[in-house]
Amino acid sequence: MAAAGPGLYTEIGKKARDLLYKDYHTDQKFTLTTYASNGAAITAASTRKNEAIFSEIQSQLKHENVTVDVKATSESTVTTTFTIHDLGTPGLKAILCIPFPYQKSAKAELQYLHHHAGVAASVGLNANPVVNFSGVFGTKTVAVGADASFDTSSGDLTKYNAGLSYTTNDFVAAVTLNNKGDSLAASYYHLVNSTTAVGGELTHSFSSNENILTFGTQHALDPLTTVKARFNNYGMASALIQHEWRPKSLVTISTEVDTKAIEKSSKVGLSLVLKP
Repeated sequence: MAAAGPGLYTEIGKKARDLLYKDYHTDQKFTLTTYASNGAAITAASTRKNEAIFSEIQSQLKHENVTVDVKATSESTVTTTFTIHDLGTPGLKAILCIPFPYQKSAKAELQYLHHHAGVAASVGLNANPVVNFSGVFGTKTVAVGADASFDTSSGDLTKYNAGLSYTTNDFVAAVTLNNKGDSLAASYYHLVNSTTAVGGELTHSFSSNENILTFGTQHALDPLTTVKARFNNYGMASALIQHEWRPKSLVTISTEVDTKAIEKSSKVGLSLVLKP
């Protein structure tokens, strides 16, 4: 039932965002996942960006409708997340996130998916929490939604966004108003055929009167290999190739170059994901 609905607010414009921005890296990332005999998944990841190296290890255990995630990072933080699916009714999910050392990022969240709505609400677990609420209403074809955050310590709305989307089997268009009404974004995604997709996004800032126009494409060379490319009006061009050399194990090589300053060296990123 939930799959036929509009989804959560984060789904508005997601198809175009994934096409234009997902898997483009200018750093080096290595991820390894193994599975214990009790079914627990253990994932180790390390990312090198410039001269800094950030590492984390995450374990995930599922039992019936409960999932427990524990993540430890090289910055000496440990975050435990409890997720309960179909809590009392189909489509209702409860999430509890607890970091250690205890920080303001601790929160409790409820998500509910219905065939005509997708609602999410979260509250920080501290004395002066930030309360976030988002709601999307409509159908799988046409949906309208809003996303807002309220800081109880200052009494201010720290975030309010709104969005509208139109979805068919091979075309998705979305318009969103972000950054407290200062930024307007329009995007589209078009599945040309079973192997090729194109998309674009135009973002306008009312305060700076700046426009950013980005176009991108994705093409499957074969069932295991995908290439992507994108270009924006500031002359930034990016491309990547991703190959699934074994089930769920991916190697991705991406590059970015400033075509208006071609004498500068291009940035190259590498991502390696290994799963048994």
